[in-house]
Amino acid sequence: MGAKNEKARKRSWQRRWGVCSTVIVAIVLLFAIVLVGFKIFGYELFTVMSGSMEPEYHVGSLIYVKSVNTDELKKGDVITFMADEETVVTHRIDEVIHENADGETITKFRTKGDANDVADAKLVHYKNVLGVPAFSIPLLGYLAFYIQRPPGLYIALIVGTLLVASVFLPGNKGKEKTASKEK
Repeated sequence: MGAKNEKARKRSWQRRWGVCSTVIVAIVLLFAIVLVGFKIFGYELFTVMSGSMEPEYHVGSLIYVKSVNTDELKKGDVITFMADEETVVTHRIDEVIHENADGETITKFRTKGDANDVADAKLVHYKNVLGVPAFSIPLLGYLAFYIQRPPGLYIALIVGTLLVASVFLPGNKGKEKTASKEK
């Protein structure tokens, strides 16, 4: 009778673990879709690292940026742009400037963070505009930023591998034991 109770408890635990691990894998897959899946539809993802656009975009938010025709941008629009070769910034257009150079009209933007008192020192050339934020997810940027670089990348790979293994391996072993007992 004790052996039957032990087997029943073990099966109950295996069922609970199977449900939990399946839910965890589903959450991880959903997170992967949120991070990578939107790139298929032309969105670029960025993590908000400063409070210059508070309260519109909070520090740690993940913002999804969609490319845009820069001719359609106007004062008040929020744009994401390359401030220099390494820095991506999301600020609001404070002024649209059309400069004439060598017979060609070049559009530049004066930008300002909502939480900043003064406009940005450098004008943004239209070619440096990456797009406009379509939507954001608060706090998710922290996790995205962490798993994009070591050691977070390594931890994410190890955890993902263990989760996949925990879903598939225990089920296969249990079926093998059951099948061998039936013979």
